[in-house]
Amino acid sequence: MITSIFSKSKPINFIMVAGFVVVLFITSNFTVLFTDINLILKALSRLVITVFFIFLLDFIISKNNLTKKNSYAIMTFGLLFGMFPEALKNSDLLLANLFILLALRRLISLQTNLHIKKKLFDAGFWIMIAALFYFWAILFFAVVIVALIYHSKNNLKNVIIPFVGVATVILLLVAYNIIVYDMYIRPTNFSRFASVDYAVYNNKAFILKFTVLFTSFVWILIYFFRSIQDKNKKLKPSLFLIAWSSIIAILIAIIAPLKDGSEFIFLFAPFSVIMANYIEVVSEKWFKEVFISLLIITPVISLLL
Repeated sequence: MITSIFSKSKPINFIMVAGFVVVLFITSNFTVLFTDINLILKALSRLVITVFFIFLLDFIISKNNLTKKNSYAIMTFGLLFGMFPEALKNSDLLLANLFILLALRRLISLQTNLHIKKKLFDAGFWIMIAALFYFWAILFFAVVIVALIYHSKNNLKNVIIPFVGVATVILLLVAYNIIVYDMYIRPTNFSRFASVDYAVYNNKAFILKFTVLFTSFVWILIYFFRSIQDKNKKLKPSLFLIAWSSIIAILIAIIAPLKDGSEFIFLFAPFSVIMANYIEVVSEKWFKEVFISLLIITPVISLLL
């Protein structure tokens, strides 16, 4: 039933997902919404960014034909916030994820073979901006390298351009620091902390979430890599970029300094696209319902553990 509702791309589906995220946001940030005005404004800005994610993801997918005309991706995206609502409380992670999505948008659109230099510059620029809010977002530059291999491996100028985008951000940062703080780089500009302490995950709620998430992810990723071979030749590089983005997102979560569930936010968008591609080709309706039901039931059960 759930998959039937989202089997078509309709405005009402976007409204349903956005409404779900808004309710989830209010529930997660309830204590903040009735305190200091500054905290309220920050919370509202996080809500705007989160709802914009849904619009941006839907735009990227429809513009580049990453899925068929359905709403499975934004549905999955909303449900992932339900599994990890902690992501709705972290402004830096939300902003970093926003800029990573903007970078991925430019990299995926390289399939049109138009304005390649501008898109590569933008990708490097946005990833570096994301790194200012969350340092390990810099690892997504590996996706730029993959994009270069697919689209510009024989063009030296194109290889250099993403690094020009990175250098532009650094120069702007240095100029800002000199003007405001009278120094080149502040220690807080790039907080390079990492952690491999997973003790916080040692509880029933986290174990349940991770079991469902990683079992689903590994299952559909293997299928996704297989199905790419049957896709349109022009579309294949974009789908590979999505797959590699999901792997980078997992790596970031593994070394994230703060482990409360919010570190998986970078996985939400690529996972949603991969899941949508899987759901739309599975013939057994009950099997599709099982996957979606797991994403719905898991956060509810985890609250009871």
